[in-house]
Amino acid sequence: MGAVREPYPRFSDAEMERRRSALAMAMDVAGVEHVLVYGANRNGSAVGWLTRWPVTREALVVHTPGRPDALLVNFYNHVPNATRMATEAHVCWAGAKPMETAIEELRRRGAAGRPVGLIGPLGYRPHAALVAFAGAAVPMDAAYTRLRLVKSAEELEWLRVGAELTDAGVRALSERAGPGLDERELGNIVERAYVGRGGTTHIHYLAATPMDTPGMSVPAQWPSTRRLQRGDMLACEVSASYWDYAGQVLRTFTVGGDPPVLYRELHDAAEAALDGILARLRPGATAADVVEASAPIEDAGFTTRDDLLHGFVGGYLPPVLGSASRTLEDVPEFSFEAGMTVVVQPNVVTQDERAGVQTGELVAVTADGVERLHAVEPGLLRV
Repeated sequence: MGAVREPYPRFSDAEMERRRSALAMAMDVAGVEHVLVYGANRNGSAVGWLTRWPVTREALVVHTPGRPDALLVNFYNHVPNATRMATEAHVCWAGAKPMETAIEELRRRGAAGRPVGLIGPLGYRPHAALVAFAGAAVPMDAAYTRLRLVKSAEELEWLRVGAELTDAGVRALSERAGPGLDERELGNIVERAYVGRGGTTHIHYLAATPMDTPGMSVPAQWPSTRRLQRGDMLACEVSASYWDYAGQVLRTFTVGGDPPVLYRELHDAAEAALDGILARLRPGATAADVVEASAPIEDAGFTTRDDLLHGFVGGYLPPVLGSASRTLEDVPEFSFEAGMTVVVQPNVVTQDERAGVQTGELVAVTADGVERLHAVEPGLLRV
């Protein structure tokens, strides 16, 4: 990214116009002239994608092609920061009744009695108010998701920063994890590696269990007070974000010793599946191709608990795939395109799910195959 010469990093005007043009085309297909975008409690990526303001407590965007966005922000004390960041939008307080404020803005734009597009997790009461005003709220979440599947060149540059920050967190874990540290302290080690460089935590999930008597096969979403011991397996899933552009790395470590045969076999199957999937990924490859490439997992007598592959960056994106023995839904009709970013993450587990390993990372699909965005050492590692 180079040096950041403004208080906050910014996409170019051309990139922001690309987004607005793409959304305008989706609005034409949906038959709407206005869109309401909603986010709350740091969720709602479309708000930042359009305005540069990451959602804090609550934010609504009234978007009309050809007019400045109206960005309505809560809390009141968040408005000054939003104004500094969302410089192309008209920013104001959302008020005590945010939906009423949004409807008044829509009314000024001539939207009364006309269908309004909707992106984001709007609650049922404000949704009812929007329908009463507009006559219909046209869901556009799927259309927005499609707009996020293929990344622009600028987005990929930001994503490389997120990948570098993620690598720093995983390397710090590899260098400093050891017997006696609990999972809270391990999470602190991970975060300290990137927070001072402008990164924020998307996730850092951990699992630790004795390899001779295992009881965990997949990382946990909340850290426990259990302390690492010699002979443990430690697995991690780490994503550090650079302004909503997060990398993701999954690795498995042994603690203070070599892995027993079971863990070598688990990881060998995971690496074979990972290599097979990466070899298949390219424009035109299908979701079915990916599932087929994961066959070494079942061939070795194992299965998976976590997703095998999912789209990522800008949301938890399609396709979301499991291995053949862990397909929770039918394999979709889906073909990959250049510019898509996906996490390949075979979490191979025993049939009783008492033991498991993680490996994999975020990659970008290119015209010739994949670009590996991460530089963390691969393989079954040791701390």
